[in-house]
Amino acid sequence: MIALEPFVDAGTMITSMTHAGDGSGRLFITTRAGQILIVEDGNLLREPFIDLTALVDSASIEQGLLGLAFDPEYAENGEFYLNFTNTETEDDTIGARYRVTADPGSADPVSRQDILFVEQPANNHNAGQLLFGPDGYLYIALGDGGPGNDLRKRAQDPAELLGKILRLDVRGQATYAIPPDNPFLERDGYRPEIWALGLRNPWRFTFDPPTGEFYLGDVGQETWEDLNFVAEPGNGGLNFGWNITEGPVCFSPPSGCDRSGLVEPVYAYRHGEDGCSITGGYVYRGRAHPEWAGMYFFSDFCTGLIRAARRDEDGVWMIAPLLETGLAVVSLGMDEAGELYVLDLAGEVYRITDGDFNE
Repeated sequence: MIALEPFVDAGTMITSMTHAGDGSGRLFITTRAGQILIVEDGNLLREPFIDLTALVDSASIEQGLLGLAFDPEYAENGEFYLNFTNTETEDDTIGARYRVTADPGSADPVSRQDILFVEQPANNHNAGQLLFGPDGYLYIALGDGGPGNDLRKRAQDPAELLGKILRLDVRGQATYAIPPDNPFLERDGYRPEIWALGLRNPWRFTFDPPTGEFYLGDVGQETWEDLNFVAEPGNGGLNFGWNITEGPVCFSPPSGCDRSGLVEPVYAYRHGEDGCSITGGYVYRGRAHPEWAGMYFFSDFCTGLIRAARRDEDGVWMIAPLLETGLAVVSLGMDEAGELYVLDLAGEVYRITDGDFNE
């Protein structure tokens, strides 16, 4: 169906890979320990773009430098944003802005401006992705804070940031402002930063730029992994169900739960041979494989099984297993040309190539 072509080996644990959108074609890999590495013309450069290992706490497998997003006008302003668990305040989440130096291959660690601080009650379920949406706002994914089952109902608590996706206006701000159309801006008891709630550990989400459609993989608790899709997310207000539901079933209470108003997953799979920890991905928009256009690629950390999802003309979802890799797929990556990559936690990056999608 598809094949993986070795691309680069970072030689250390990695968490994500993205591009700057500056026309350079470079790729940027975040390491769990706190570095950003540059891939230029297919070669991993020796010197890191930035080294924050002294600030980043990566003692636990779900901690570290977890997310990187470049400002849409990075080519002009040189600004980018990071999400990491930090050593300064015992593993809490920091969202911070940094700037590149006059050397395009080197960022300035002293340029740090903290824009967000979120206390973490445990060392897991940190989520960590940052992403600029098609509206120019910064979206930040936060898990429920762990350690398990969300016994304190943080994901459904509107006064908590944990278990949410936030939508912030950060460009030109010292920290952030609230977008004027955020869904809960004027609702009593709700944090105005919230764009969506009811999430356990949303490990990778994306917008499909040509359509504005929203895809999200939320890591389940004991039984189910789920893929979520919203065709017209608008300004949000979405509730993905945790911990009322886990995937397609009731969780708390275990039966008879009220599912009204919840976003139902378009696909869910049980823990077992198919995996146990969904890794969200991207919609293919490259040119090398036009037959893949509009397909959403995603995987699982436990099995490395690569799947593709798309809807037929009647809106029915088709999910196809494409390749059993055996990798610990921590993330997928996309380059400026829209081509896709698979990242193994241990540090190896592969390009997805060669194949088709049979209905």
